[in-house]
Amino acid sequence: MAKKTKRGLSAEDRTLWNRVAKTATPLNHASRRTPGEPFTTKPARPADPGAERAPVPTFRLGENAVQSSALIQPAPSLSRHLAMAPVRMDHGAYKKMTRGKLKPEGRLDLHGMTLAQAHPALIRFIADAHDAGKRLVLVITGKGRDRDSGDPIPIRRGVLKHQVPSWLHAPPLGAIVLDIREAHQRHGGGGAYYVYLKRRG
Repeated sequence: MAKKTKRGLSAEDRTLWNRVAKTATPLNHASRRTPGEPFTTKPARPADPGAERAPVPTFRLGENAVQSSALIQPAPSLSRHLAMAPVRMDHGAYKKMTRGKLKPEGRLDLHGMTLAQAHPALIRFIADAHDAGKRLVLVITGKGRDRDSGDPIPIRRGVLKHQVPSWLHAPPLGAIVLDIREAHQRHGGGGAYYVYLKRRG
């Protein structure tokens, strides 16, 4: 049985320790310690009394905080976002369309539909209109109304109104839709969309 040293390590353990220690690279010479020696932490360096510190601004209880110069701007509304989008269709037709002077060649009313019902109906309607060579169609979503359903999670106002533009930009409709704008008042205003389709290839 190996003889124990004063520090609690046998001669075999000490030999093994020394062999391993020779292969290790210390972080710094000051951090080396012998087996069994307790860990010690380096005392924190005292702060330089001559160093300058940034002045702490005075603040009185009840005083308003300083307003940041960079104000947080709210996200633009869906209507504004569509209005600011670059025009991808003929500018002459665009002006007539936004003034309500172009008559839609077809219309789809999504009132009362769920998202699961409205999505396939929209795909079918737009695809059929494009196959028929139509250029301008109207998709009616409704503006949506604020109503308290009593659910713990509130229902977003105008779910279809917000979702339809995303569907029109995404596959498979994005490949045949040229432009999307809110309809003129005579065609439903904010509760409907003009969808201008590409020409058949």
